[in-house]
Amino acid sequence: MTSVKNIKRWFWWHRWSSLICTLFLLMLCLTGLPLIFGEEIDGWLNPTHYAEMPKDSPKADLDAMTGAAKARYPRELLTSIFVDDDEPQVLVNMAPTWDPRDPMRHSLQFDSRTGKLLKDEPPFAQRPATFIDIMLDLHRGLFLDLAGELFLGVIGVLFVISILSGIVLYGPFMKKLDFGTVRRDRSRRLKWLDLHNLLGIVTAAWLLVVGLTGVINELSTPLFGLWQMTDVKAMLSKYKGNPLPGQQDLNSVQGAYHTAAQALPDMVVTSVVYPGNPFGSPYHYVLWAKGNQAFSSRLFSPVLVDAGSGKLVSVVKMPFYLRALEVSRPLHFGDYGGVPLKVIWVIFDVIAIVVLMSGVYLWWARRKLYESYFSGMGASLQ
Repeated sequence: MTSVKNIKRWFWWHRWSSLICTLFLLMLCLTGLPLIFGEEIDGWLNPTHYAEMPKDSPKADLDAMTGAAKARYPRELLTSIFVDDDEPQVLVNMAPTWDPRDPMRHSLQFDSRTGKLLKDEPPFAQRPATFIDIMLDLHRGLFLDLAGELFLGVIGVLFVISILSGIVLYGPFMKKLDFGTVRRDRSRRLKWLDLHNLLGIVTAAWLLVVGLTGVINELSTPLFGLWQMTDVKAMLSKYKGNPLPGQQDLNSVQGAYHTAAQALPDMVVTSVVYPGNPFGSPYHYVLWAKGNQAFSSRLFSPVLVDAGSGKLVSVVKMPFYLRALEVSRPLHFGDYGGVPLKVIWVIFDVIAIVVLMSGVYLWWARRKLYESYFSGMGASLQ
């Protein structure tokens, strides 16, 4: 009797956790499909034509590129630099103020081999959103920023509960049936029930990975905020009271890049955050480096370089919760194993859509069945 009660309890959790989150999960699955191939789609829709040069061509000097950007906008601040390791480009970001919400923030695109200016982009606030931008904003937070991210995090928790309860229920359900049985000779509802259970159990491991990593990803903003309020604040406290360097007093950014590359020879430096940037340090260049292998390329390490002297200060050790966040991102989108893994992720995503829609159909069919049963009972009593 206890076993029957437990099954009923697990069934209740499975039904209601699934129904509450199904609509949002369908949206996440549909927006997730193009995001799996987001880089490829963005490159196809917004191509940049680079000069034909040997792959081993040396990189141009970052100081020359930032000098050209500063000469073009002498009254603006250099805020950060992105050094692309996939395409031969360097993005120099500038803004009139340090306010991260400044509507006039913009970037200049340079060829990383020749140092030639390729594009002077309009301000971010005036730039039309790309298809991938729209899909990512919808997928990540329903266009609601942090509130949307936290809401979808709760939806992700309900999704994980529905998967775990489904796994628990699958054993009793299949007790008298062979694995993979789909009773096609019975009612349509029973056939879809078998198919729903089969597809759900086959993809359960993938669904759990995507669900759990999705929850972690939705916590990225508060997790980085926690890191800045604890570890980063403590690390920078010993510099409190030191004079803040102006941009005219900064040491060579190319020198800082070289220093970070020497400190982490097995990694690739991909970005430089200028002193004064709210996402960096008031006294240092903060350079972010990542691994040079498929999976480690999603693991980043920050390097602090003194903005005045250009000397290495430290290679910062990331806390475990940010490492978990970094690992969750490639697992969520399957973008660490090349095109074959992305194709597998697309197939599983489509199967997940079928599981979700069949679950809604089964609930609706069961509801209609009960309605017809009780209406027939009422008619017989009259």
